[in-house]
Amino acid sequence: MSGERESSLPNGSAESAPADPLAAYRVPLTSREAQTFGGDSLLVRYINFVKLPHTLFALPFALLGVLAASRIEPVTPRDVLLVILAFSAARWTAMGFNRVADRHYDARNPRTQNRELPRGSLSLKQAWISIAVAGLIFVVAAGSLNPLCLMLSPFALAWIMLYSLSKRFTWWPHLWLGVSLAIAPVGGYLAITGRWSEPAWMLVAITAGVATWVAGFDIFYALPDTGFDRAEGLRSAAVRLGESRAILLAKMLHGVTIPALAAFGYAAGFGSWYYAGLLVAAGILVYEHQLVRPGDLSRLNAAFFTMNGVMSVVVFGFALLDRMVR
Repeated sequence: MSGERESSLPNGSAESAPADPLAAYRVPLTSREAQTFGGDSLLVRYINFVKLPHTLFALPFALLGVLAASRIEPVTPRDVLLVILAFSAARWTAMGFNRVADRHYDARNPRTQNRELPRGSLSLKQAWISIAVAGLIFVVAAGSLNPLCLMLSPFALAWIMLYSLSKRFTWWPHLWLGVSLAIAPVGGYLAITGRWSEPAWMLVAITAGVATWVAGFDIFYALPDTGFDRAEGLRSAAVRLGESRAILLAKMLHGVTIPALAAFGYAAGFGSWYYAGLLVAAGILVYEHQLVRPGDLSRLNAAFFTMNGVMSVVVFGFALLDRMVR
């Protein structure tokens, strides 16, 4: 449910960038971005347009909210399908809007000139139609869950779409994205219960855990864009703080992630298997930070795309196991 940054990432440090701020992004216009599918059908172009497989990053956390709610309310297959549909539609809306909002920047950035809107493989009209349809599906799915989800759905859409504009006016768009994806577990819980959690701080804890996790890895992912962002007047932690201090900030944020998820697990009644999963997740975060060092961003693709997808699945998988055995 986000406008995540996507790229095939170059080596090098923002603090030792070449005089030409775009030099690190000079790639053949015929090249295809990482984590995209080959083919030229309209379906493939739409899938690549919103990077649909990246739904995996936060969907497990939405289902974690459902799992926590299952302690106090029955969960049906219909509920689960509606949560998955609502989450996927919301993310499509946000990601599509991100592509539309950033299309002029993408056209000027050699690294992103081959995206669907800059190269014309999708028209602006086609993009807007898909965004409108996805937004409508989200609202209908939310309304099919309960009245509270229906009432909150426009506010959720507004927040996740405005992320795409946040780097124009705040140095901390990563936190905005973090909160955007943290809506997922809260929404999953509200979808089943129709009310806030008891204790109230339980959903605050999962919000903090997911928001800091996402914000930390988004800081990593923004590092190679520092030169371009600075040249275009866009804002990020790396532009504001420099590469080394931005990496330190990411470490500090991830230092909050596991304790916050542990607090959520305690309030939600999870047991030893859940905490075993958190230990694995902590190990993944430590490994991720070993991959990203000041002056060496060569392994950032692995850190972002692989390890973050694995982490969310691990946390949910161990939580599900815990619920099944208990």
